[in-house]
Amino acid sequence: MQYLQSSGKVLTKKNINQNLVEMQYAVRGLVPITAERIQKEILNGDTSKPFKEVLYCNIGNPHSVGQKPITFYREVLALVDCPMLLEREGVEKLFKPDVIKRAKELIGLIKGGTGAYSHSQGIEGIRKHVAEFIKGRDGHPAQVGDIFLTNGASSGIQMILTTIIAEPTDAILVPLPQYPIYSALIKLLNGTQVGYSLDESKGWALNIDELMEKIREARVQGAKPKALVLINPGNPVGNCLSYDNLVDLVKLCKAEGLVLLADEVYQENIYADRPFVSLKKVVRDLGPEFSGFEFVSFHSTSKGIIGECGRRGGYMELCGFDPEVQAQIYKLASSGLCSNIDGQVMVDLMIRPPLPGDESYEDFTRERSAIFDSLKRKSIFLHESLNEIAGVSCQPLKGAMYAFPKLDLPPKAIAAAEGAKHAPDTFYALSLLENTGICAVPGSGFDGPNHIRLTFLPAEDKLKTAMSHFRRHHEMFVKKYS
Repeated sequence: MQYLQSSGKVLTKKNINQNLVEMQYAVRGLVPITAERIQKEILNGDTSKPFKEVLYCNIGNPHSVGQKPITFYREVLALVDCPMLLEREGVEKLFKPDVIKRAKELIGLIKGGTGAYSHSQGIEGIRKHVAEFIKGRDGHPAQVGDIFLTNGASSGIQMILTTIIAEPTDAILVPLPQYPIYSALIKLLNGTQVGYSLDESKGWALNIDELMEKIREARVQGAKPKALVLINPGNPVGNCLSYDNLVDLVKLCKAEGLVLLADEVYQENIYADRPFVSLKKVVRDLGPEFSGFEFVSFHSTSKGIIGECGRRGGYMELCGFDPEVQAQIYKLASSGLCSNIDGQVMVDLMIRPPLPGDESYEDFTRERSAIFDSLKRKSIFLHESLNEIAGVSCQPLKGAMYAFPKLDLPPKAIAAAEGAKHAPDTFYALSLLENTGICAVPGSGFDGPNHIRLTFLPAEDKLKTAMSHFRRHHEMFVKKYS
């Protein structure tokens, strides 16, 4: 009994891993937790709020706010998960021939079915298809042995950071504003985060000179920069880097001895004229001199047009790694046995959509175009609507699923936030939630203070109503604290 604390428990907040206690993850932090409480109160009959439902704009979770799943994906998955359906009379009347054909092909790749473990890196046949997809996208080959199928991009990111961070002085350079999985994992793994700022005044552009200075400063302070995170297209800021910007970044990382981690999960979410260019293409285009350059790229079925967040499908490609290090990453993947099989199937479906001539092609193209066109319209609408509000400014939304507007808050509001022991943008986001039902994420949770992050995933009619409420709230908030 000597292990029991005064509370009568072995574990208390004071004696568990303090890196976990200190870890923050804003997209599921205070404001979303408050939103969930309010939504439960409304469902239980509370009519005291000036709204009837919470509009969740805090997380990139398309299906949760009404985006419909694409039929082809779900039909193939249904047959792969329940292959006995293929033996039933009339199955050909329920499913198109190409759906049945794809399901049979995938079933043939999965030994033991979707209820069995796969190879720890993922089903080899699916990894082969990923390699083919990468080659088709970039014009450069990919090796099946370098590809790991993962539970979304998140588990791949965690594996790589776990491998890289060996001691507290090991530093990871992260773009600011950043997606908080990086700050959370770096804290949990007891590493050092070094932020490099994106230039908001220039559309969240990357400044190579500023980045070099951050690396030098980190070394002077005793840190050892080992890797740099690139999020392209950007989350939360919605930028999309140019080819030349990526070339400069690769050259810098090679010169400074940094592993480059490319978070490319929004590569299908491009709404402006500048196309997405993968890191893999840029590195390989640079020629043999960069053949040994170490980098990892991550992709996911949670974003893009597919939006299958709950399936937890994704992959990472390792390039240029020492074979002994890659063997250790494989060992780490093996400790989790394998990523979930439905997620692996979704990866295959994402990278191999129906082709012209396939029976599902027209329906698939129609459904996909409807989703993409709506996202593009909403990105334009949200950008324009935010910039029409005095005291709010938002850079163009070129990619991803989010707006990251800047808030010009009155001094009295900042003082009130300090009195409430909140960051000013958290104080604002809580007020926005309580008065409109809009759940946004404070920018301080992304290391972008005095901003908020909003998704533009809700249905267009709900988003238009929400922006009307947002404007009214902002005007009320400013008046109250002026």
